[in-house]
Amino acid sequence: MNIHFLYRKGSLYLLLALFLSSCEEPYSPEVLEASNNFLVVSGFINSNGPTTIKLSRTQNLSDNSAPAFVTDAEVKVEADNGAAFLLQETSDGTYTSGTLPINVNQQYRLTININGKRYASDYVAVKQTPAIDEVSWQLVDDKVLFQVTTHDAQNDTRYYRWEFEETWEYNAYFFSVIEFVDGELVTRPEENNIYLCWRNNNSSNINISNTIKLSQDVVSKFPLYSIPLNSEKFARKYSVLVKQYAQTKESYQYWESLKKNTESIGTLFDPLPTQLTGNIRNTTDPSEPVIGYIHVSSVSEKRIFLKQTELPYVYRAPSVSCTLDTVAVEEVPEYFSGGSNLPVGPIYTESGTLIGYSGAWRSCVDCRIFGTTTRPSYWQ
Repeated sequence: MNIHFLYRKGSLYLLLALFLSSCEEPYSPEVLEASNNFLVVSGFINSNGPTTIKLSRTQNLSDNSAPAFVTDAEVKVEADNGAAFLLQETSDGTYTSGTLPINVNQQYRLTININGKRYASDYVAVKQTPAIDEVSWQLVDDKVLFQVTTHDAQNDTRYYRWEFEETWEYNAYFFSVIEFVDGELVTRPEENNIYLCWRNNNSSNINISNTIKLSQDVVSKFPLYSIPLNSEKFARKYSVLVKQYAQTKESYQYWESLKKNTESIGTLFDPLPTQLTGNIRNTTDPSEPVIGYIHVSSVSEKRIFLKQTELPYVYRAPSVSCTLDTVAVEEVPEYFSGGSNLPVGPIYTESGTLIGYSGAWRSCVDCRIFGTTTRPSYWQ
């Protein structure tokens, strides 16, 4: 199949000529590489909890390095009555504050000072986020689909956005009762358990919905995300914390454009990328593009747990390739000293004579490779 494009700078004319051919030729479009160091502002002003703002720089498509964070900036939340609250840099490019004394009758903006360059968002009103009614799940095509239901009895929200944080409990393939310390195998103390762990993951997709075409402000079972039924996340216990944000019409449109630009491109039938128009500007140089949109709202949260035993009988834990090795006493130093293998337990004869030890690859014994043994405070 050959594809022909007709493109005119300034306005777009697109001509598609699709026809069958006996051969296919790859098409590699030229990518514009130019000076690309624009400010990216991520976050929002939280009216009922800590505020976190992250500052970074844009990159070219061919740049595979990690994002460049903006450090040593002065970041403030300012009210239209003159009050100002300074955020502290807690890690590279991350600026936070405790719960701010936000007044719902005032408007707020974010200001940023970077080496004399001053940036400011528009003043925006405070949105109150309604409570989440329910976070539910159901089995759909061998996947577990998670959904959120909410409503605003005042019909005043209309625009919604969600994020989620997932946590799952899992265990190593083998339970280790001994450890290799200073060239010797000793009983592993309970506080050095490496069998049971927890792992976390944050949402990456943009989840938005609106009720502007409905007579009532109700979102029913909005599909947030799905996980394959045989995922390792369901091997023991799984939990998800859903966060809900009320949006203004303008902030919703920003997130909608961002979603189209990042998640809905790649095929002939996807929308063309659009210019992101945020509400943050360089007040000293208005011509400089700035990426980001600041809004002010409260946050509603709801957490649910899902045990493996609650899943249908068709659940099957993912297969793991782990082999238990037998190690003779005289082979212990050589086998365990490198750190790539860990001991599991002693091996005795029927008469009680120690004849060796069992061991395996670290990834089969130490759950900390993928997570942490620190039990979350919220874990049931």
